[in-house]
Amino acid sequence: MKKIFLLAVIYMAFISLGLPDGVFGVAWPSIRTDLGEPLQSAGIVSIIVMLCSAFSSFMNGRIVRKTGTGKLVLISCLMTGSALLGYSLMPSFAWLIILAFPLGLGQGAVDSSLNNYVATHFSSRHMSWLHCFWGVGAMSGPLVLSAVMASGGTWRKGYLSISLIQLGLSVLFFISLNLWQENTEKENILSYRKTKKTFLRHISPWMSIFLFFVYTGAEYTVGLWAGSMLIESRKVAGNTAGLWISFYYGSIMLGRFLSGLVVNRVGNRFMIKTGLMLSALGAVLVFFRTSPILTMVGLILCGLGFAPIYPCMMHETPRRFDAETSKSLIGYQVGAACIGGSFITASLGLLFSQTTLELMPLALLVLIAAMFAASELLNKKTPV
Repeated sequence: MKKIFLLAVIYMAFISLGLPDGVFGVAWPSIRTDLGEPLQSAGIVSIIVMLCSAFSSFMNGRIVRKTGTGKLVLISCLMTGSALLGYSLMPSFAWLIILAFPLGLGQGAVDSSLNNYVATHFSSRHMSWLHCFWGVGAMSGPLVLSAVMASGGTWRKGYLSISLIQLGLSVLFFISLNLWQENTEKENILSYRKTKKTFLRHISPWMSIFLFFVYTGAEYTVGLWAGSMLIESRKVAGNTAGLWISFYYGSIMLGRFLSGLVVNRVGNRFMIKTGLMLSALGAVLVFFRTSPILTMVGLILCGLGFAPIYPCMMHETPRRFDAETSKSLIGYQVGAACIGGSFITASLGLLFSQTTLELMPLALLVLIAAMFAASELLNKKTPV
């Protein structure tokens, strides 16, 4: 019974992780109007959040050894909740910059530590469902904000509501502190140094990090640039393009739920390979502009294909590597995912601006091919 309650707490923690992710883009038009900021200022905030998330992810192995996962999740939730509360009160853009630091640090710590804990203590099914619950949070945040603003409130009241949800969840995490089953003794320095040497001497951990770097780049590329391709290059109506992109994200969430039903029987590696092939088929359908319907189907297939890849790669990490390596490696993987999602999408955006948005599905196929090659090489280097 305690394990079921702890699992529910972990799911709630990933909902809390997803809550702020979708809110900022929806709130930014109102925020920048009130604060008198240009459109591109949002990029500064996003970059700070991403870099802080990457930093706390890279440091996660060391921090978890000292604090334990339960305490780290509690502290991180208090940090993000307080930062979001600050968003609702901030008098100027400078405060938005300052508050982006604890928000990013808290999000990266929760992401890394929970991925490591679930990968170690629970089955692959729960890893898939964990990331499904992130999608619940990512969708719920904008809904809460929209509901507040539709009822006559401002973006500040919207952020206040979300911050209260976060801080309320921190009470739940405090109550559950004694449920986390792990060794919270101080870090063994010799063991940590040995882990660092593993990263330097062997290719397998680096291939694993590379997979996460490329995966998030591929997932974010569709989310960021497919809408522009549909509207600007293929002349699809804006509301229709927006609906198709929502289908893409919805298919990722649905795919992770469905993946959780079967992954324990077929295995992580099978799901990763199947997901890559399915997403490649989707990219091909998007590339060949045979009909708008097939383009929509292609985007849905991309989402369904991407769905199992991240959680299955994460859950496979403790099975590929020893316990000490996986503790640090999962933090590196999450950090690489943060950087890849930003760097690859930004680089491709520059390429598309100089050429054509029609290169988007072709670039996606290249990224998927790179993941497939790296995944197969990693499987050979780390046999079951």
